[in-house]
Amino acid sequence: MKTLIRLLLLAACLGLPAHPALAEQITIAAAADLKFALEEIVAVFRQAHPGDAVDTVYGSSGKFHAQIQQGAPYDLFFSADIQYPRILAREGLAASEVKPYALGRLVLWSATRDASKMSLADLADLADPTIRKIAIANPKHAPYGKRAEEALRAAGLWDRLQDRLVMGENIAQTAQYVQSGNADIGIIAQALALNKELAARGGHALVPDKLHQPLEQGFVVTRRAADSKLARQFADHMGSPEARRIMVRYGFVLPGEATGR
Repeated sequence: MKTLIRLLLLAACLGLPAHPALAEQITIAAAADLKFALEEIVAVFRQAHPGDAVDTVYGSSGKFHAQIQQGAPYDLFFSADIQYPRILAREGLAASEVKPYALGRLVLWSATRDASKMSLADLADLADPTIRKIAIANPKHAPYGKRAEEALRAAGLWDRLQDRLVMGENIAQTAQYVQSGNADIGIIAQALALNKELAARGGHALVPDKLHQPLEQGFVVTRRAADSKLARQFADHMGSPEARRIMVRYGFVLPGEATGR
């Protein structure tokens, strides 16, 4: 008690508030394609909120969706497939409207060959027998994997390439397979291919988006964060000019912008 009294007296003498504002903390669950872009966006946000904590976890959108349904402690959910947060909203597990934040793009990326010189219109060069392993994200729970499957089916290659496919748990792990040499080429997110580390290791080329459904992405504040001022401030921050510039720099197409479909 004496120690507390001394601290309060010291605070009064120094002109400090006796009860400093409590810092807030939020945890963001984000699709793996956002890793590099969101890290920069969070860094900008932290400059304006130095006393608060913003933690980010990256993985597959499908798995995060299931975890939130089971009560996982995430305050915001950024999904590579907008349908996942829409389902949460219908189930009463969201504390905000679902906001679209971007369209993702698929690319072919390789550390050992020039993807831009491959036949992209129908992905025919993927049938080249010298390409032994092709990495994609698992279509069962990764939106980029679902779209990769759609593109391969549209090109008539899905069945032909089954014994060559290597599936990552999320799109970041898929890129790692190619980066490490465990796959010769991958169908990954453009946002990852534009990262300096991957861009320095190999080239990429856009997969024609006419081969697959749009990768419409969206986020939501979860019911857990219904009373979190910080969560809503971060949601607003995603619409700021700086956040939008970062997203565009990583190849995301912002809502309402044309993709050339």
